[in-house]
Amino acid sequence: MRDHQVTATAAQGFVPVVDLSRRNSAQGRRTIAEAIDQACMSSGFFVIVGHEVRQDLIDRMFSVTSTFFKLSDEEKDRVAHRPGVSGFRRVGGATALSLDQESPPDLCQAFAAHVTGELCEEERRTLGDQWATWTLANIWPENPADFRQVWEEYMAAMGELAADLMRLFALALGLEEGFFDDKFDHHGSSVAVNYYPPQTKAPLPGQLRRGPHTDFGSLTILYQEDERGGLQVLQGEDEWRDVAAIPGSFVVNIGDLMALWTGGRWVSTMHRVANPEAGDTSSRLTIPFFYLPNHDASIEPMRPTAEPCVDRSHSGAGVIAGQWMSCKLQKMFSGTT
Repeated sequence: MRDHQVTATAAQGFVPVVDLSRRNSAQGRRTIAEAIDQACMSSGFFVIVGHEVRQDLIDRMFSVTSTFFKLSDEEKDRVAHRPGVSGFRRVGGATALSLDQESPPDLCQAFAAHVTGELCEEERRTLGDQWATWTLANIWPENPADFRQVWEEYMAAMGELAADLMRLFALALGLEEGFFDDKFDHHGSSVAVNYYPPQTKAPLPGQLRRGPHTDFGSLTILYQEDERGGLQVLQGEDEWRDVAAIPGSFVVNIGDLMALWTGGRWVSTMHRVANPEAGDTSSRLTIPFFYLPNHDASIEPMRPTAEPCVDRSHSGAGVIAGQWMSCKLQKMFSGTT
């Protein structure tokens, strides 16, 4: 892969490109951490290349998932999300509701599986309330035959990448690399794929493929199709900036918990998925991995130290990660399931 500039003065401007290929050396990690810090202070978004996730795995993940969503509704409904089980949702919620903004349902279908979804029922019952999606058992479709195998392999690869990004985050904040490790040793992360069907009729007023929202957790790693756009990040009060897909890359953004954790130094930025232009009846598939802390992790805003890593003007109360996430999910899916 062609070498990319590591600094936050990247091709996409507001959403910089960060090359992780030098993260195996101490100096390389420091340089990458500096770039991440700049990106997270400005937009909360950056694109990573040189991440070492195998392209064949990414391609297989995209292929089996795309095949699943092209099945009939009847076949997809066999693995439908229901009490106690995480799977296919014909309506992927309304993300704007998570910010208490009225919104029609997003024009999106979804399939989700959780790292904790393979635990026994007794273990899962200890992880939170009824709105905590990571307490649900995974349900896997029989078609495609290798769906489960590929998804589990992909979740494992994303978990390893996310864990190292958190260590780089710690360096970026002037902390020991392992600062966040014990907050994620029983994480409830998930892959929650979004499928945006062809739009054959006009959306309702204000209806988008995904409405404006911020992510809830610590960080998100997103794969999006190279040739199909739609992801937009809010800059300033009202300027929406496209985030183009770079082949072989992932888009990374921080969520509300990470912004809180840094005492306001880093920003969790509003983003959305815009509708295609009139007459464009193509579908779109994106694969986000949501890296979440342990459900019982206490997230306390960092305070200034002798070597400050946070905004000194910030003050705020901490939260319990699982309670925060459950509240957001309840709002997102209220009235849409």
